[in-house]
Amino acid sequence: MLKYIKEILKVALPAVGEMVLYMLIWVFDTMMVGNYGGQLGVSAVALSSELLYTFINILMGMGLSIALTSIIARTMGNKNISLAQNYANQGIKIGILISFIVTSTFFIFAENILSAANAEKEILATSAAYMRICCSGMFFYMCANMLNGIFRGCKDTKTPLYGAVIMNIVNLSFDYLLIFGKFGFPELGIRGAAAATAGAQILYFLFIFSQRKKLPFKISLFEKINLREMKELIKLAVPSAMQEGAYSISRLLGVLMVMRLGSLSFSANQIAVTIESISFMPGWGFAIACTALVGHSIGGRNFRQAKNYANASAFISAVVMGFFSLIFLLFSEELISMFIKKDEIEVIKLGSMCLMIGAAQQIPMAVDMVLAGALKGSGDTKTPFNIAFICNWGIRLPLMFYFIYVKKMSITYFWIITVIQWFIESGILTYKYRKKFKKMIQKNML
Repeated sequence: MLKYIKEILKVALPAVGEMVLYMLIWVFDTMMVGNYGGQLGVSAVALSSELLYTFINILMGMGLSIALTSIIARTMGNKNISLAQNYANQGIKIGILISFIVTSTFFIFAENILSAANAEKEILATSAAYMRICCSGMFFYMCANMLNGIFRGCKDTKTPLYGAVIMNIVNLSFDYLLIFGKFGFPELGIRGAAAATAGAQILYFLFIFSQRKKLPFKISLFEKINLREMKELIKLAVPSAMQEGAYSISRLLGVLMVMRLGSLSFSANQIAVTIESISFMPGWGFAIACTALVGHSIGGRNFRQAKNYANASAFISAVVMGFFSLIFLLFSEELISMFIKKDEIEVIKLGSMCLMIGAAQQIPMAVDMVLAGALKGSGDTKTPFNIAFICNWGIRLPLMFYFIYVKKMSITYFWIITVIQWFIESGILTYKYRKKFKKMIQKNML
């Protein structure tokens, strides 16, 4: 077990660091904007970011990128480097097209999208400006995510980490300079936060692209289209994207329901969500590492090793996220206070209550993320999607519709419902994972 833990940490820790750094940008953006513009500033940035990153994560972060990691890991584990190269080059073509469509849509239809999301009049113009400025870097950010999926499939999680470090340094430095107008820079407020994000994302892509020679094969945009390989990638990417969509879109609809409770509840909820998001970044990091390690093991026909990697990854992830549970329980009010003006006492109290409830879902969420990553590494992206769809659209959304939209209960009900959903989802996924891997191991022994 120590041998597996050592190998997992070698691959996972850079991925965990990368995920945490991504989230820190959102955290510090929210923190600085909250201290600059209060509730309205947080609401404007939170809504725009929620919409943008929901679709980016669905289509790229948890869609094409995970599909590339899974399929390249298995082909590399099978020592078929030329096939891995082919999949990478076909994936690049798909990724560029997706990135262009998403970015163009949000840039052109910013006001329409925000209006459809029930953005309040006082934040509509600011949210639209923030969204459009962010879009100037979003294309490059999505392309970098696609390339990261290729690196991870080759068990290189350090290069994406170094890119995230660069992006954080640039983004956070210019956040401070452009939001507050320090050291001779103009005071742009929320627009400054967007400009810092866009500039950092462009530099992030340039760094990742410059590291392509580290890969064990050559990537090229000009390799001819191979419909069979594209179809195989899409076959993996669509269920993975739909799994993220089942979660993210239901979460987004939940956020839109919360908006009906007023700016106090919305601000408290978004701050609590932002803080909690730091905790499940380690979960995503271990899930990504698990996908790569399980994929390599299955490519080499070592199914028992694949299961050991998955079990050890789930255990470590649960320990790390369990630690965050304690932090949320003990220091909830102090954490919320960092994101808002000190005199907004009601936001602080309500947000701290939400965060304390959210502490209960950390461990089941950790197990769910990693075991879903294990199934994806084995080439099964449908099972995680089916489970996520049932739990999010069959349990979470109906309960939220009744308690939040119809009854207009306290925002704390939103968090109680998500705790219930994560416990049920992780239980079902654990059962399916054990059943699948037991079957694979027994079949291989025959």
